[in-house]
Amino acid sequence: MQFTTLGRTGLRVSVAGLGCGGHSRLGQSYGNTTAESVAVVSAALDAGINFIDTAAAYRTEQIIGEALEGRRESVVISTKSGVQKQDPETGEMRPITPAELNKRLDDSLSRLRTDYVDVYNLHGVVASELDYAHNELLPVLQAQQQQGKIRFLGITERFIADTGHAMLQQALQSDAWDVVMVGFNLLNPSARERVLKQTLAQDVGVQDMFAVRRALSDPETLVEEIQAAIAAGQVDANAVDLKDPLGSILEQSGAASVVELAYRFCRHEPGVQVVLTGTGKIEHLLHNVDAINGPPLPDQTQRELADLFGRVDCLSGN
Repeated sequence: MQFTTLGRTGLRVSVAGLGCGGHSRLGQSYGNTTAESVAVVSAALDAGINFIDTAAAYRTEQIIGEALEGRRESVVISTKSGVQKQDPETGEMRPITPAELNKRLDDSLSRLRTDYVDVYNLHGVVASELDYAHNELLPVLQAQQQQGKIRFLGITERFIADTGHAMLQQALQSDAWDVVMVGFNLLNPSARERVLKQTLAQDVGVQDMFAVRRALSDPETLVEEIQAAIAAGQVDANAVDLKDPLGSILEQSGAASVVELAYRFCRHEPGVQVVLTGTGKIEHLLHNVDAINGPPLPDQTQRELADLFGRVDCLSGN
C-alpha cells in the first residue's frame, strides 16, 4: 500500500480509502450480513488501508465500529452529517439546528465505538446551504474540535447535483475546511481547475469520490453518459466511437480494464490524496486496491483523455 499526507492535517493516509457509502454500502445494499460487511472492512485493513470514510446516512458506522475493535488507533476515520432533515410534522426539509448537529456527532461516536473522529464532514452540501453551514454549523464543529471530539473539519459536495463544483469553489474561499470531498473522474475532470488548484494552494486534504461508479464499470451506462455529454456540446461526437468509447485509449494505456484506467487516472492527479473505493466483496476490494496502487498513466493516455473529456462538467458518472 502506498501512503501520503492528507494536506495540512498531517495525517498519514493510504492512497486507497475504503468508502462505506455509494451503491454498495459495504454490501448492505444488496444483502450482505453484518458479519460479511465487517469482514470486508477487516480485509481492507489487512490490505493496508488505514482511511475509512462513512456517514450517518450510510448506516454503516456501526459496522465500522465493530470492525475496528482493538484497531482504532491505527485508522483514520472520516464520517459526516447532512445539514438538513425532514420535519416529521410537515414532511418538508429544514436545516438542522446546532443542538441537532451536536447530537448527531455524539450518536456517530457511539456507533463507531470511539471518543473522537479524525475528520468530521458536513455532508452533501450545495451552494444554497453554504451560508447556513458556515455561519451556524461551523462554530459548533469548531467547539467540538476544541473539546477533542473532532480532529479536523471537512465538507463534501453533492456531486450528482453539482457536477461543476459550485459549492466547493465558494467553500474554499473561507479557508475554514481542512479536508474536502470532491467528485473527480476521467469523464468529468473539471475539479482539476475549479477545486484542486485551490486545495493545493491552501494545503487542504482531498478525498476523491466517484472515481469509478456505474458509468465506468458498466459499458451501457458509459455510452449513455457520453451521449449526454455530446448532447450538452461538451464531447465531440466525431471524436468518440460509441461502440467502444474507451477502447483505443485503454489499449495503449497499459491498464487491464476501464476500472483500472479510471482508478489510476484519479490516483495520480496532483492534489488528490485519497481515492475512495467501495464494495461488499473482498475480492473486488483487493482488485480495486491493486488498481489504485498502479503507476501513472502514460502521457499519451492523459492527452487523449483530456482531448476527449477535458471540457466536461455535466457528468457525475453515477
